[in-house]
Amino acid sequence: MTSALYGVYGASGCGRGVLPLLRQSLAKNGILEDRLVFVDDDPKAPTLNGHRVVDFKTFASIPAAERYVTIAIADSRTRELLWRRCHEKEIEPLTIRADNVVCMDAVSIGPGAILSPFVTLTSNIRIGKAFHANIYSYIEHDCVIGDFVTFAPNASCNGNIHIEDHAYIGSAAVIKQGSPGNPLVIGKGAVVGMGAVVTKSVPPGVTVVGNPARPLNKAS
Repeated sequence: MTSALYGVYGASGCGRGVLPLLRQSLAKNGILEDRLVFVDDDPKAPTLNGHRVVDFKTFASIPAAERYVTIAIADSRTRELLWRRCHEKEIEPLTIRADNVVCMDAVSIGPGAILSPFVTLTSNIRIGKAFHANIYSYIEHDCVIGDFVTFAPNASCNGNIHIEDHAYIGSAAVIKQGSPGNPLVIGKGAVVGMGAVVTKSVPPGVTVVGNPARPLNKAS
């Protein structure tokens, strides 16, 4: 019987950082490295860091009992597009979690998450699908995180915060704690810039920067 096949969708920096985490997890379950590949829509070379690089059509056609994939693409809209593509081919989403991730009580995480080393999730947190949490980022208590949300390295999300679908929280950004019944809200598709300190809710689609964070003025 042909064994399962595992893929990391994306052979750029994000994918190269995620694949070793998956390889380590698979090895603990006795799964051989040759069943783990990079998936890329425009492969630049046949191998990368000791693993095959295949396009999506090839990945979907390699003999396998089942296929699993983690989507290591930073852009959330592209991540959603690839999620749908995989779903159409009945390729199951994988959640990747580093061994030193701290996850406390009553934390619900949707499928397809990537939890990088040193991520901390405290208590009573609900997270949607295809969430990316880069190294040293954290989420405190009583937070709700939507689908396809991205936390860059060292992003800090304090308690009683709602982050809607497709929001991006930049490196070293800090989001001030909300209050019970009155959470601070980061709207759908909003972007919190690198190092920003967010002290109030951010409307959907708005980019905020600075300390305290204010909408980015794009005028030249």
